[in-house]
Amino acid sequence: MFRLVHKSVLATMAGVAAAGMLLASSPVTAFASNATGSSVRRACAPSADANVMSCFVLVRTDRTARPASQFRFGTPTGYGYGPSQLQNAYLLPSSTAGAGESVAVVDAYDDPNAVSDFNTYRFSWGLPACNSTTGAGCLTKVNQNGKANHFPSPSGSTGWATEESLDVDMVAAICPLCHVYLVEANGPSVKSLGTGVDSAVTVLGVNFVSNSYGGSQSSSDPSFDSAYYNHAGSAIVASAGDSGFGVSYPAASQFVVSVGGTSLSQASNARGWTETVWGSAGGGEGTGSGCSRYEAKPTWQTHPACSHRIDNDVSAVAAPNTGVAVYDTYDQGGWFEVGGTSVSSPIIASVYALAGTPTAGTYPASYLYAHSGDFNDVTVGANGTCSKAFLCQAEKGYDGPTGLGTPIGTAGFIG
Repeated sequence: MFRLVHKSVLATMAGVAAAGMLLASSPVTAFASNATGSSVRRACAPSADANVMSCFVLVRTDRTARPASQFRFGTPTGYGYGPSQLQNAYLLPSSTAGAGESVAVVDAYDDPNAVSDFNTYRFSWGLPACNSTTGAGCLTKVNQNGKANHFPSPSGSTGWATEESLDVDMVAAICPLCHVYLVEANGPSVKSLGTGVDSAVTVLGVNFVSNSYGGSQSSSDPSFDSAYYNHAGSAIVASAGDSGFGVSYPAASQFVVSVGGTSLSQASNARGWTETVWGSAGGGEGTGSGCSRYEAKPTWQTHPACSHRIDNDVSAVAAPNTGVAVYDTYDQGGWFEVGGTSVSSPIIASVYALAGTPTAGTYPASYLYAHSGDFNDVTVGANGTCSKAFLCQAEKGYDGPTGLGTPIGTAGFIG
């Protein structure tokens, strides 16, 4: 039996227009941001403290947010990819798989509108409504200890509500039949977010956990692993970062699936899509990647050019110029378009959920390397310059920016 925190879809629809009209008096009308280009801004301010994490979502500033009522609560147009496009790009069995599975996303602070916004996203794209009996398609909001009460303080001007909307929407897009937990940590410290990860696995019993945040590496990373991120039998997934070549934690953890980012475009080839590394050889905005300073190399990584853990393992769409549509009324005022590896992490966690429950005692990152031929190999692009080219440039086979590539169905994610 799920303890659900939600309203009916019809009630949600009735209140959305009013929410849009009341935006000016909502808790936040703007949020902390740093420019990373002429048409995007960071939702969360970066942190120089290795113990404090930042979310990895980039908001397109050339797309004015619009309330759902302007689309008559139907499919939004002009705001990035939706569920059917993402499912098609990665050949996912989203309409038939995922039932009975739960995916948790871990973020900081409370988004008071999370559940109603989630229901609007699903309704607008024609996804199944929440089934209160099975939990399929439902969003349950919990605190960092896994309890559906005593939530943290509202996100306010931090930008984390934007991250929360993105995360839960991407799980809905990829695994519509999954139950979603939004784990809201007290703040963006490693301790609070890590406690949320630990609670997702040990309290809620979730096998798939997405972490769309990160910070700088530190000598404390191995101890953080032991305290929060080492969960054999669960797919703990983390974003690689949005500042180009370089490693962030917890993506650098040897126990985590590190997810890089691509630019995804429709094409006239047999697949119907094409992908390149998200980034530029000149550096700047783009997926993170590299060789960890402190983390031991897991046994399934064998590339001889780095003696420590290598980021990344796998990848998915993240470039803002080929972004995704997200619905948020707390920070944004409706439909908007985003990019960043905060997109690719919940996508990959949800693909794992479509593939089924991991084998007890195993680390799901290892599954990818046992099925290295079951991915779209990304061979074009770079996210900076580096002394060991594979760490920052696309190559045939494995490379740092995109790992083994992007999903072709779920074959590469099965133990």
